[in-house]
Amino acid sequence: MSKIEISDAVRYIGCDDHSIDLFESQYKVPNGVSYNSYLILDEKIAIMDTADARVTDEWFANLDRELSGRTPDYLVVSHMEPDHASNIKKACEKYPDMMIVGNAKTFAMIPQFFDIDISQRKVEVKEGDTLSLGKHVLTFVMAPMVHWPEVMVEYESTEKILFSADAFGKFGALDVDEDWLGEARRYFINIVGKYGNPVQALLKKAANLDISIIAPLHGPVLKDNLGFYIDKYNTWSTYTPEESGVTVAYASIHGNTAAVAKKMAEIIEEKGHKVNVFDLSRCDMSSAVASAFQYDKLVLAAPTYDAGIFPPMEDFLLHLKSKTFQNRDVAVIENGSWAITAGKLMTGYVEGFKGCTVKGMVTVKSAMKDSTVTELEALADALYA
Repeated sequence: MSKIEISDAVRYIGCDDHSIDLFESQYKVPNGVSYNSYLILDEKIAIMDTADARVTDEWFANLDRELSGRTPDYLVVSHMEPDHASNIKKACEKYPDMMIVGNAKTFAMIPQFFDIDISQRKVEVKEGDTLSLGKHVLTFVMAPMVHWPEVMVEYESTEKILFSADAFGKFGALDVDEDWLGEARRYFINIVGKYGNPVQALLKKAANLDISIIAPLHGPVLKDNLGFYIDKYNTWSTYTPEESGVTVAYASIHGNTAAVAKKMAEIIEEKGHKVNVFDLSRCDMSSAVASAFQYDKLVLAAPTYDAGIFPPMEDFLLHLKSKTFQNRDVAVIENGSWAITAGKLMTGYVEGFKGCTVKGMVTVKSAMKDSTVTELEALADALYA
């Protein structure tokens, strides 16, 4: 029995993975992840992507169950990342007459991953091409750099389904009941966040399609209130803050900077603003990055270390830089006992972010004093000036 019911003709054959601890070996996934795959049953049968090697046996069992003795005619490859493409070779070996559908970039990548000859099995498609399966017709829409160069999505016009590849995905296995937004935000910002312009290009193409269902390669199939999900993707991909609030991100060696950062968060909350606080030495980095994109204000607090920025803060700033962080107001808090340089260096990072403005800086010499609190009050006011 499929975990997700789509329709009589479109079956879910994906798998949950609770054995994985780090997605892409860097993002914590406490509730696991799903590797979504679909099967379209018509006069011709199409497999819509495979799954990760971690679930090979389960995926083939799901496929066999839904095929009920029939043989697939096509394997459509939307994305070559191994969590979706690991079983291409095994599927080709099991079904020697099955054709492989992809674009020119897909077919350039396949031999990089697999020692397999598919020269006589290629169905190469480009923007706007169609593939008729009978009643169901797939139209291919290229989506380069969302988030690999070969990515494409498919629109099935009979049931109005957009097979959206990694777009509209989220962390979390499908047998876990959790809110879509938080893990979808963390997924998007950390994986696709750098590629806002390509996502915008895809959204413009999707706006011309009559979509009733979005079937991504991770996370739940979306059937209701599609405008909500599309609006979130438009917000994230234009680097627009979702809401008013402050992310306070700090890195502290002996606890003095932590005390200052927490006091700053307390002051901001007392002024009636939402605040998320992250200890960069201990928190999940991807959650801190996602929060920085969620809110319109950011406070950075770190000490000087080896004449530079304490490394957990620099790591955070490098993550923001790599995800094209922009369009936020920022306040800086530096600390040090001698030769303080962290503030200048943090400011340098922020000034390199498009549309970001440093609204002020407070220097702490070793530990928080009464005068420090007064300066933090003024810095909080400056952040909203």
